[in-house]
Parts: sequence; C-alpha cells; structure tokens
Amino acid sequence: MPGMTAAEPPPDAAPVFKRHSRGLSAQVYDWLYEAIVSVRLEPARRLSENELAARLGVSRTPVRDALYRLAEEGLVDVFPQQGTFVARIDRQGLADAQFVREALERAAFRDAVRGAGPRDLEAMRENLREQERARDRGDIEGFFDLDQRLHQLFFDAAGHPGAGRVARRARPQMDRVRRLALPDTTGFDVLVGEHRALVEALAAGDAEGGDAVLTGHLRLILATVDRVRGAHPGYFT
Repeated sequence: MPGMTAAEPPPDAAPVFKRHSRGLSAQVYDWLYEAIVSVRLEPARRLSENELAARLGVSRTPVRDALYRLAEEGLVDVFPQQGTFVARIDRQGLADAQFVREALERAAFRDAVRGAGPRDLEAMRENLREQERARDRGDIEGFFDLDQRLHQLFFDAAGHPGAGRVARRARPQMDRVRRLALPDTTGFDVLVGEHRALVEALAAGDAEGGDAVLTGHLRLILATVDRVRGAHPGYFT
C-alpha cells in the first residue's frame, strides 16, 4: 500500500514467553497488542510473520493466529498480495469507540455513586497516589495501566465489572491517540486532576457534578485528535 512503512522490529528487548502457562498465541497477541496500542509499532508499519517469529523466538503459527485476532479487532490490516500492516487510526472509528465508552461509563458512574463503599473509595485513592508517582517518574506505560484500572474500579463499584471489560475493548484507538498526544502536553497533570475530581465527586455522592467531569474527561480525545493528526498525518486514514 502507498505510504506504508517497511517492517522493522521495535527497539525494546525481545519478550520471554512462558511455554507452560498461557498459550503462545495468546502471549504473542498480548505483546503485539500492547506494542500497537502504545505506538511502539506505529500505524502503517508493515508486519512480517517471519521477522516477528524470529524476533519473538516462536514459530509462525502463533504469530499468524495473533495477527488474525488483531485484524478482527481493527488493529491490523491485511491486504492480499501486498502484506499485513498496523492499521491506521480511523477518525470515524475513533468517534464510534468514544460514543460507546461514554455511554457505558456515564451509566456506570451514576450506579457507582449509589454503590461505592469505603473499600472501593480507598482502592481508588490508592490508585490516584500511584498515578501521581507514575507521573513524577515519567512512566507513561505505568500511568496508562493505572488509568485503565481506575476506570475499571468505577465499573466494579457500580456492580458492573463485565461492562467495564466491554468498555475497555473500545479503548485501543483512543489510547493510540492519547499516547501520541501526551509527550507534547501537560497531559499527566490534566488527567490526574480529572481523575481526582471524579473520585471526590463519587465520595461526596455528587452524581451530577461527577457526570459533568466524566463527560468532559471522555470527550477530551475528540478535541485532541485533530492536533495529533496534524503532527502525524500518515498515521490516520
């Protein structure tokens, strides 16, 4: 495909897979998924089964299985006679994912206001403390993991943990944009502040105030995407 970039392994060290725990295909999938969502494998990069298998120290079969799953999820594009590539970010797909996530999270937050107990609130506050530590040491990957865990805690407190997992499946495209945006912004401080406001609203039983913060928080991605696209036009459709 025109504009696609050649295959080249990302710069981090090769992972060590445990052959007697989860299946190799699942472990390869997890590694590739994280590499794509974190933009270590950037949009439009060509993916070679042979090169990935050699780099990861596995056969082509688990790599092929993982790429098939990623293609079903819209993170990989397969073009017959041309190759397999990390999917570019689709603006409409991004808007659709944000819509789904917002609908689920706003409903869950209102239920969490009624259902959260002291243990839920303490888990959220500890998560915020860990977010601040990740921010202070510049740990982007750790911060995003804590971000995801905090939002799952809202679903848990609402009594809808499964809905949280559904909402998480809408996040990959949004997370790619957020990772591309964060190095150029004071995004850590903004996100920590909004997360703290959400937990405080939950503790105060303020469903309306929390909903207003949450809505703005979730829609921030839509205000960010045009700037990110301007900086990385080849990453978008």
